[in-house]
Amino acid sequence: MAGSIERVTEAASQAGLDIEIRRMGASTRTAEEAAEQCGCTVDQIVKSLIFQGNGSGDLYLFMLAGSSRLDLAKAASVAGEELQRADPMLVRDRTGFAIGGVSPIGHLAPIAAFADEGLLQHTRVWAAAGAHDAVFAAEPGALARAAKSRVCDLSASA
Repeated sequence: MAGSIERVTEAASQAGLDIEIRRMGASTRTAEEAAEQCGCTVDQIVKSLIFQGNGSGDLYLFMLAGSSRLDLAKAASVAGEELQRADPMLVRDRTGFAIGGVSPIGHLAPIAAFADEGLLQHTRVWAAAGAHDAVFAAEPGALARAAKSRVCDLSASA
C-alpha cells in the first residue's frame, strides 16, 4: 500500500495542497472508525464513494460528509448517466485504491469528481490517504479543488 500513499502525497503536492499523512494504526475504513481515530466529528470525515456509469462504464467519485447519504438521483444527474456501485476490483484496478482507502486524490487515471456542498461547512475535514489506516486533514475547499471536483448538492434528505 505504500505506493498508494505516495501517490496521494504526490497528488497533493502537485495541487498545492499541504498535507501530512497519518497512519492511525487502526482501521479508518468507516466514517465512524475514522472519526474516532482522528478525534473529530463523523461529518468531518470525507466519504469517497466510487460509482460506475451504466452506459459509459466510466467511474465517478462522490465526496460527502461522513453521516451523509448519497442521493443517487442527484449523483446520476450531475454525472449525466444512470449509476451503479462500482465493483471493488474495478475500483482497485482503475483508481489504485482498495475500498476503505479510496482517496479523493492520487488516482491512477483522472476521474470525474463531485463534492457535496455540505463538506464546505467545516474548516477542516479528514480524507482517506490510500490505505485502510491512512488519513490526512485538509481545508474542504482546497481538497475539492485538488480533486478537481465540482461542488454541488449530492446529499439525500433525511
